[in-house]
Amino acid sequence: MKRVYIYKQFERFWHWSQAALIIFLAVTGFEVHGSIHIFGFEKAVHFHRIASYALLALIAFAIFWHITTGEWKQYIPTTKKLKEQIFYYTSGMFKGKPHPTEKNQLSKLNPLQRIIYLSFKVVLIPLLVITGLFYMFHKTIDENNVVVISNISLERIATWHTLGAFLLVVFIVVHVYMTTTGEKPTSNIKAMLTGYEEFEEKNNKKEEA
Repeated sequence: MKRVYIYKQFERFWHWSQAALIIFLAVTGFEVHGSIHIFGFEKAVHFHRIASYALLALIAFAIFWHITTGEWKQYIPTTKKLKEQIFYYTSGMFKGKPHPTEKNQLSKLNPLQRIIYLSFKVVLIPLLVITGLFYMFHKTIDENNVVVISNISLERIATWHTLGAFLLVVFIVVHVYMTTTGEKPTSNIKAMLTGYEEFEEKNNKKEEA
């Protein structure tokens, strides 16, 4: 086995910080919604607002990092070996089949992950951020007579924001499950903590005649 440095320091910090903030936002958000009771409504609202600002700051830094380092290229979608990847997740891995794609520093995500993570970044997160900001500043925007939101009811904004929250919970559950599909159930989590992943070293030397 050989150890390869896959995940950079900021990448790991961003991943775990984002995960912690999203989970905390989900907990406080569902309490604001009235689904659970932990902190109390007023504290939940206050904590949710603070965490949302922290997430926005983290997203800004992450966007800057992805652009300046070229890591945004990791999410370019491709159909190459996409069918094989879907087959692996739905059947192959349960039969001990080898993984259809190889992970390295230049290609950390398989074809299916690229599509899912890209959708997460350009659809789901923007949906939550935009509806969250509209919900947070709805009264202020109304008072300033901003046309873009004057005809959008608070209830409709809340519905879309809640829908996004439920989709986010589904994504987290699936994501956590998928982390257990590595070489060992804890391999992917360990890699995201240390930055290193272990791969089976292939012997390409030709056998002597």
